[in-house]
Amino acid sequence: MKQKVRIAAGQGFWGDLPDAPVRQVEEGPIDYLMLDYLAEVTMSIMQKQKARDASAGYARDFVSLISRILPACVARDIKVVANAGGVNVEGCAVAVREAARELGLGGKLKIGIVSGDDILDRLDSFLARGIELRNMDTDEPLGNVRDRIQSANAYLGAAPIVEALSQGAQVVITGRATDTGLTLGPMIHEFGWAPDDWDKLAAGTIAGHIIECGAQCSGGNCQYEWQSIPDLANVGFPIAEASADGTFVITKHEGTGGRVNIQSVKEQLVYEMGDPRGYITPDCVADFTTVQLAADGADRVRVFGIKGRPATGTLKVSISYSAGYKAVGTLVYAWPDAYEKAKAADRILRSRLDRLDLRFDQVLTEYVGANATHGPLAGEPSPDLAEVQLRLGVRGNDRQSIERFTKEIAPLILTGPPAVTGFAGGRPKVEEIVAYWPALIPKSEITARVETREV
Repeated sequence: MKQKVRIAAGQGFWGDLPDAPVRQVEEGPIDYLMLDYLAEVTMSIMQKQKARDASAGYARDFVSLISRILPACVARDIKVVANAGGVNVEGCAVAVREAARELGLGGKLKIGIVSGDDILDRLDSFLARGIELRNMDTDEPLGNVRDRIQSANAYLGAAPIVEALSQGAQVVITGRATDTGLTLGPMIHEFGWAPDDWDKLAAGTIAGHIIECGAQCSGGNCQYEWQSIPDLANVGFPIAEASADGTFVITKHEGTGGRVNIQSVKEQLVYEMGDPRGYITPDCVADFTTVQLAADGADRVRVFGIKGRPATGTLKVSISYSAGYKAVGTLVYAWPDAYEKAKAADRILRSRLDRLDLRFDQVLTEYVGANATHGPLAGEPSPDLAEVQLRLGVRGNDRQSIERFTKEIAPLILTGPPAVTGFAGGRPKVEEIVAYWPALIPKSEITARVETREV
């Protein structure tokens, strides 16, 4: 059993820096590479892809990445844990297996496949048995939107990842696993933590929370003294240097840009935290009020003192559903009187929309450069503003009304206030709105499936 393990974050979301995982592997010693690709909206995007092409529905970027890093990972015994499987874990595993064989790695590694999170085909069965999957925010029953659902996935914890690693997998691919479980799983596997050692499980969970968003804890998107953060073009992604006793150090590779200090770690700690006394995951309930931070040298922060409590009897379910359509149009008005021109254009456009008797659930106007970010808190904009972007959006269930709106933006160029530009993008596009439905389901209803395959 190891006493220390280094888990490196390589992706904070699907679309993060493409070379970050490569640099994590090549620029210093690590034991695990953790790659987090999924967000709530990502699952619905992948489900749409799979509906059009049965072989799609996963993060294809992951396959091309594996082709770049797998030889080095095999040579250095670096294990990869990624939720890149999306809604097609099997398809992702097949693609990774083919990539590994093309690299001449046949017979040299195993791929772990974790599934069981996708419950889209089981929803009617749940509802028929009285499992209502009520919206956690509104308490509405899922039946209210059943005919519009696009994806439904339960958040799996660290346990199936641990099982895949224990079966010898060097690459573990999951669907909708918790972000924190991707880091906690390797710790449980390496340190042999008991399933009821709540303090250590909470520590591993918080370690995963700190590094799950990539460089957001190592200088990126950092509010504190952001101007002084060095070389963000070369930003180093974080590494959790974990010990068997549940303490860990957040750091990054030497010679990389960015910064790891107490402030950068604090900012990530409060990101999406919710109740600090009860951060609930499938594995445990972590108490963020017990977290202790201490500087441990240059770009090193020691984290300790974490307490945890027993896990709950439910899993969170992420459901996406169609919620109508939207379109957003923009025009830019120039000095003088830029803000007044933009407001006049808004009045003119709204009057025309009213005359057309179109059906919208919401019409929203924003003045970018004046108050779009802070709203009423911005106060009255300066009359000397050089330019203001009028951004007007509509949403609703009547697609024809939304499409008609898209034809009303360009006419303002010649029939509205002067000194207008910014229409180079052309007519606004009608987009489908995907809404999020969070729910809870008893753990007894979800069974994770773990399979390990030789390449």
